[in-house]
Amino acid sequence: MTVRKAWVVAIAAVGSGVAFVMLLVVGVYVVAGNLVNGVGGGAVRLAKGAVPAVYQSLVQKWGNLCPALNPALLAAQLYQESGFNPNARSAAAAEGIAQFIPGTWATHGVDGDGDGKRDVWDPDDAIPSAASYDCELAKYVKDVPGDLSHNMLAAYNAGAYAVIKYGGVPPYAETQNYVKTITTLEKSFAAPATRVDPSQQAAGAISYAQSKLGTPYLWGGNGTADQGGRFDCSGLTKAAFESVGISLPRVANDQYNAGPHPRREELLPGDLVFFSDDPTNSRAIRHVGIYVGGGYMIDAPRPGAVIRFDPIDTPDYFGATRVTEDGAKALPTSV
Repeated sequence: MTVRKAWVVAIAAVGSGVAFVMLLVVGVYVVAGNLVNGVGGGAVRLAKGAVPAVYQSLVQKWGNLCPALNPALLAAQLYQESGFNPNARSAAAAEGIAQFIPGTWATHGVDGDGDGKRDVWDPDDAIPSAASYDCELAKYVKDVPGDLSHNMLAAYNAGAYAVIKYGGVPPYAETQNYVKTITTLEKSFAAPATRVDPSQQAAGAISYAQSKLGTPYLWGGNGTADQGGRFDCSGLTKAAFESVGISLPRVANDQYNAGPHPRREELLPGDLVFFSDDPTNSRAIRHVGIYVGGGYMIDAPRPGAVIRFDPIDTPDYFGATRVTEDGAKALPTSV
């Protein structure tokens, strides 16, 4: 281990609504076929609000420090390490938003904000330090076969010597999982350069949510028998995707990182749609629903209400996520 912490770490009536949803479910794959062949390119941009606004400019700037790094990859690394928590401290004595251990910080910490001191608890120092250390490692492993970014991350986790010794990502389960996790999460922090592929499980997730229409809301509800089969917003979306074999985190602001983010005009049935009072910070998301098309979602809105159809075009609409199986698997169980 070098820098990172230990890796343990209704529209009118239900009847008409059902017919409406079933038409949309059938149409998911018809529409989807026209969306998977787009092309695009350009520099990596951060997805809307994926990085808290207070850190966005830092991540955008320092994420372009070297060719092996990009802002979305750096954001994914910070999210995996601490969930953007500048006060995080691990059982392995890793500290701050980038989870440096003291020995590594002493050697590789930089004074990112030029105030004359290097403070592991200050993101203005820790984020530049993480990027600088990434790029330093990339130089060490630049002649190793394979993907340079993957080898850089492997060196960050297992040390450059191990990457050089094995000619690439070493055969350590922890290191291989570390590289796969962050490179998968990278997609959820990048603004897509093309239209994103539709989820193959979308129709099943909608069907599950549809079957719960009219169920009373319960704060903290997961739909269990002892809770009377009731849900809150993220409990419903979690259960809907579990019904098709995808395990999502429990809370809405982590569910946002389960895949790439289609624009409003690109939404397909089955996309998760999110709402927040802070349009600059995905960590402030407070509500989620499952898009069904036509500007509507199925959601569990609030205490005293039932699971129902609601419009998505409200002032607090934040954005959307097209859930992928790999994206969901990459999410840390705790940050």
